[in-house]
Amino acid sequence: MNPRLARALVNGLLAGGAVVALFPLLWMLSASFMPAGAASTLPPPWWPAHPTLGNYHALFVRAGMGRYLLNSLLVSGAITALSLACNLLAGYAFAKLRFAGRERLFRAVLGLLVIPAQVAMLPLFLMFEYAGLVDSYAGVILPGMATAFGIFLVRQYARGIPDELLEAARIDGAGELRIFVQIVLPLLKPVIATLAIYTFLTAWNDFMWPLIELTGQDHYTLPLGLASLAREHARDSELMMAGAVVTVLPVLVLFLAMQRYYIDGLLLGSVKG
Repeated sequence: MNPRLARALVNGLLAGGAVVALFPLLWMLSASFMPAGAASTLPPPWWPAHPTLGNYHALFVRAGMGRYLLNSLLVSGAITALSLACNLLAGYAFAKLRFAGRERLFRAVLGLLVIPAQVAMLPLFLMFEYAGLVDSYAGVILPGMATAFGIFLVRQYARGIPDELLEAARIDGAGELRIFVQIVLPLLKPVIATLAIYTFLTAWNDFMWPLIELTGQDHYTLPLGLASLAREHARDSELMMAGAVVTVLPVLVLFLAMQRYYIDGLLLGSVKG
């Protein structure tokens, strides 16, 4: 086959796949600007005949979506910051520090990757209920402080740091904390970006644990707020689409803006060590 024809065929297939993948998102965005009832007509319109911001006004003024948005930002930001701190420290320790039982402990951490998160939710909820953390921001944030995947990712990347560099710093009198902050962290920038994006997206989209942990709407995150909105306005498709746009658009923009760092970090981490 002619190379140009093959290239055109591949590009055409990729473009067609992109259109198919993006079409639901584009129609969701279009429907969010339609007047009430317009999206339910048959056949449904492709574009709003009379665009309106009324659905977004109703979301933030009457439905309290602004509070849910702030809650999601708070929870996702806190989980990302704490998770980065814990995963970076633990991953570096498993990669470069020698201590008794290191390999056995790391194998135990890897074993957590095959255990579904749902298995731990009931005992975790009972623990938090005993500690008085049910229906609180802390109850949602604390379980995400460290993850087996994050520790594994950092450990694999940190193994590529030359031991000679760390030993030279120790000979010069640098303590372990100074070595970690001034030498190791700058070298871990790619994996830090990857882990930060992954953790933020996971926390932002998490539905099940906040649903179990939060009992009052004051602490609801966006996914819970959207589900609550769907129960009250099940037939208002345009309002639902506006809520979906508010939920999806921030993380979609974040991922598109940072995808190069995300993919580079994953690829670099996969070949280290």
